[in-house]
Amino acid sequence: MSKNKIEELKKIKEEALKGGGSDRIEAQHKRGKLTARERIDLLLDEESFQETDMFVRHQSSDFGLDKQRYYTDGVVTGTGKIDGRAVCVFSQDFTILGGSLAEYYAKKIVKIMELALKIGVPIIGINDSGGARIQEGVLSLAGYADIFLRNTLASGVVPQISAIVGPCAGGAVYSPAITDFIFMVDKISHMFITGPNVIKAVTNEEVTFDELGGAHTHGTKSGVSHFTCDNEIECFQKIRKLISYIPSNNLDDPPRYEHNEQEEKDLDELNSFVPDNSNKPYDMKELISKIIDDDSFFEVHKEYAENIIVGFGRIAGRSIGIIANQPLVLAGVLCLNSSIKGARFIRFCDAFNIPLLVLEDVPGFLPGTDQEWRGIIRSGAKLLYAFCEATVPKITVIVRKAYGGAYDVMNSKHVRGDINLAWPSAEIAVMGAKGAVEIIFKNEIKKAKDKKKALDEKVKEFTEKFANPYLAAERGFIDDIIEPKDTRKSLIKYYELIENKVDSNPSKKHGNIPL
Repeated sequence: MSKNKIEELKKIKEEALKGGGSDRIEAQHKRGKLTARERIDLLLDEESFQETDMFVRHQSSDFGLDKQRYYTDGVVTGTGKIDGRAVCVFSQDFTILGGSLAEYYAKKIVKIMELALKIGVPIIGINDSGGARIQEGVLSLAGYADIFLRNTLASGVVPQISAIVGPCAGGAVYSPAITDFIFMVDKISHMFITGPNVIKAVTNEEVTFDELGGAHTHGTKSGVSHFTCDNEIECFQKIRKLISYIPSNNLDDPPRYEHNEQEEKDLDELNSFVPDNSNKPYDMKELISKIIDDDSFFEVHKEYAENIIVGFGRIAGRSIGIIANQPLVLAGVLCLNSSIKGARFIRFCDAFNIPLLVLEDVPGFLPGTDQEWRGIIRSGAKLLYAFCEATVPKITVIVRKAYGGAYDVMNSKHVRGDINLAWPSAEIAVMGAKGAVEIIFKNEIKKAKDKKKALDEKVKEFTEKFANPYLAAERGFIDDIIEPKDTRKSLIKYYELIENKVDSNPSKKHGNIPL
């Protein structure tokens, strides 16, 4: 082979590595943003990236595009490793035609997604794009739809993760929306269907980019984003951490880490963890941190629907998905948003063989016209459906309240909970003692001379008889009532016991979850 051919190859590769050129790279940095390749370097293990389709260029000539034929066509694709495990990745390059998506750009993304499906590895998409390349018209729209289809086909087969590190608007938002987890970065990330200018023209509302679709908006109000990061470095570190909890595909088991039994915790303090006053709140996150492996909790949707907690953790080195009511926020009730948040997380864990741990302290569903009119029935049913459908190992610990329909929903024995435990502080009843007494003994209290005294006596009587775990245990709805200090020890043993459980759902194309 002649030396000239080698030199030509090197020259083309050098040109491709420059993206849109030094001026546009500098402009990207001035916006406080990294380049497509810098992002890949942060995400992947050092020197593990293998690029594909570096030589792809668009084939359009309309509107002067024939004079702007950049190598890569505005998206960098390839494979690499995170902690030694293979992943497929694409990173949109804003320095080339504003990262706009067009025919061959989309073909590159589709190609790397299809490779991920064939070899069974996660897909990580880094989004920073001005949207569709208008000059290519319907070809751009077709490209988006081709990607949406692959997102849908890959769902539940390989994990899909999206990092939004720039604009993501219009039809472009639907690809990340189908993926399993979305990461956004404060100040530089924006997602919306229609931008502030269009909204102003159509509805006369005035709103900034950040208010409309910034990281905090989607992390707290809409729930579109699962993780809000202060900067891009934190974003890619968190993606790497997420990968450590999840398997590469739906046929694999989650990563398992070594556990030293000799270093087990002393948890005697848990015996006095729950307040004697059942209406007094406490922080469920403290309990989570005590019973799982040290520093292993990785919370998802941290700032959204905070009355329920979801996230990953480890018990004796084993990855688990945690769903827990949070008494500090709205007393831990289930509402529209918390039900959807929980259901989505449960279905991800079930799709990827991640055992579930439910920590329960729930007084019921949030009452009110707003909740009813916006569909709390349908949303609550989503959470119920997700628990019923899940066939992974499922353990519930009732810490305190388990009232009404919420008791059923939160992975009760009746919806195929494998192991259902309770603390002595558990209150399993149709409703709280006061509410129940006011219904059952309404007339008796009404006739009493001292109504408050009569009410208090009946509440005490009802609490002693019904607001405890023993009646449920008598009927086998609770497998064991344990001392709180033994919770971690029990969980380690039970997860080991049921790790190879076999459960299945009736044969069908798919169910019809109440969306």
